[in-house]
This record gives sequence, structure tokens and C-alpha cells, in this order.
Amino acid sequence: MEKMRAMVLEKCAMIETNPLRLTQIDKHEIKRPNEILIKIEACGVCHSQLHGIEGDWRDIGIPSVLPTVPGHEIVGKVVQIGDNVTKFKIGDRVGITPLLEACRKCQYCNEGKEYLCESSTITGESFKGGYTEYITVMEDFATRVPETMKPEYAAPLFCAGITAYKAVKAVEPKSHKKIGIFGIGGVGHMAIQFAKVENCDVIAFSRSEKHLEIAKRLGATDTIVFSKDQNKFLDKLKEKHGLLDAAIVFAPANIVTDTAIKSIKKGGLVVIATVGERPAFMAFEEKTIRGTLIGSTKDMEQVIKICDKKNIEVISQTFPLEEANEALKKLKNSEIEARAVLIP
Repeated sequence: MEKMRAMVLEKCAMIETNPLRLTQIDKHEIKRPNEILIKIEACGVCHSQLHGIEGDWRDIGIPSVLPTVPGHEIVGKVVQIGDNVTKFKIGDRVGITPLLEACRKCQYCNEGKEYLCESSTITGESFKGGYTEYITVMEDFATRVPETMKPEYAAPLFCAGITAYKAVKAVEPKSHKKIGIFGIGGVGHMAIQFAKVENCDVIAFSRSEKHLEIAKRLGATDTIVFSKDQNKFLDKLKEKHGLLDAAIVFAPANIVTDTAIKSIKKGGLVVIATVGERPAFMAFEEKTIRGTLIGSTKDMEQVIKICDKKNIEVISQTFPLEEANEALKKLKNSEIEARAVLIP
């Protein structure tokens, strides 16, 4: 059996203890006629992986199995195809989202919402993850990437990009709608740009001045430093802009979600694109709270198309595969401008 290098998580632990170990594991092989084998060129490092590795999300079953190879935003070249594959040929560049597979028979799959499938397989929650050299996937769950897109640009689109796109779609964007984006990291910096494509007026919120500078450069109308002193923060927002029409929350902290709900006008809309408790909610204010999760294969194709056509900027910093622990430590300490990307 051929081997490949992989950063394997044996048990959940703080990232400072270097829980990911460089290991030789069996190289994935095509086992079904409609599978493709991909040689990974780049894998984005998502904040949710950090929560999974450190054990923050065990109560919601993440990671679902151990040991595991993390990594769920993957781009690479097709190096082998199964006998029945028609969508791709050897040499094509493709990408995979966190949705590695779905049943294609349930009500969600039939509605084109395969990412909600109850029996889905999630990338990076078994040995089928991106912090390695090869991965297999059914052809229907891979998306073509233009040759002109560099792997380190394209990889973050497969989780951060589709999450940002879908959250902006969920906020019902229209021209000059005043949208607040809470959390300007790997996902938030792309959401600003997708909202600008829809001509929305974006106000960006972050604890980090550095991230707010990026937000401003990418087209945010204004930026405000987020403060846990909620009254002070809301007073400043009202004074500068009045209440928001809508808000999107990417920062996984209950205080942020609570503040976002209080930042929108009555009848406004809050989209929550992260894990968190639902804070106080007053029905009589007619506010809508909506959850969102990645997106479908069709959504992913749209993301690639928009990014290609509109020159959406992806801010990334690359690290060799062996430095996955280091990349995650930097992410934890807010030392990554937007997205870290591992190159095998």
C-alpha cells in the first residue's frame, strides 16, 4: 500500500501542545467507479478546525471520530478517475467543500440543499481531510476551478468563500441596504466583497484594528471597533449610522450575536453563520434571526464564477503542511490577516 504524509489528530488538545502529528498514512485509492483521486495543491485553515482540534465543539459531535485528518477547503489536480467519471478528466483543477458526500435521496438532497443531508460525510472528520497529500471524492461533490486561479487563492473559497456568499444571500441584499458584518477574518473579508457586488452599504465590526483596515480597503463604508461594553458600542453605532437594516455574525461569541441583534432596526434581519447560543429575542420587535451553513454544489459554482469575474480578493498566507500547528497557533492569536493556507 502506498503511503502519504498527513497531519493527524489523535486526541483533542490545546494547539499550543502541537496536537497534530506528521504521520505516514495509507494513500487514498479510488474505490467506486464515479470517484476521482485528487493530488492536493492547497488546503485552507478554517477557524472551525481550531475549535474541533481543541475540543470546544465535542458537545455537537465535532470531531465525530478520532484519529482524524483535519482540513475541509481543498484544491488540487485530478490525477486518476474512476471508470464511470464523465465530469472531469485527468489534469483538471478541482475543489472540495466541507461537504464530502450526501445521500442524494432525502428531502434535503431533493430540494438542492444537500449540505443539510442528515447522512452527509464531512470533509476533515475522518482520514478524508485536507491536511495531507491526496483525497478521493465522488465527481458530483467536486467543483471545477479555472486554471488561472492559483491554488492558494482558490482553496479558501471552498469554505470561507461559500460561507460568506451564502450569508450575504441570506441577508437579502439590495442596493444601499445597510449591513453590519461582525467578525472580519477569513470569512468576513470575503463577505464584505460579496455584499459590495450587491451594492450594499457595509459597516464592519472587529476587535482588531488590523482587520478593520483590511475591511476599509475592501470597500466597507465604515468600520467600528467592537466593544464588550454593549451600551457604549450601540450608542456609537446609533450616533454614526442609526440602526442597521441587517447584520451577519461570523464571530463565534454569544456577546457578539446578542449585540448584533440589538444593532438592527425593528423588522430587521440577523444572519448567524457560526456556532453559538441564541441570546435574548423580543418577538414584538419583528426581527428575524436566520441561520446559514455553507451551500450547495450549485452555490459553489456561483462563488467560483463571481470571484473569477469580479476579481474578489482573497487574502492568504501560505505555510508548508508540516507547519499546520504553527498556522493554527497564529490563527488563534489573531496573527493571520485573513486565511492561512497549507501547501503539501
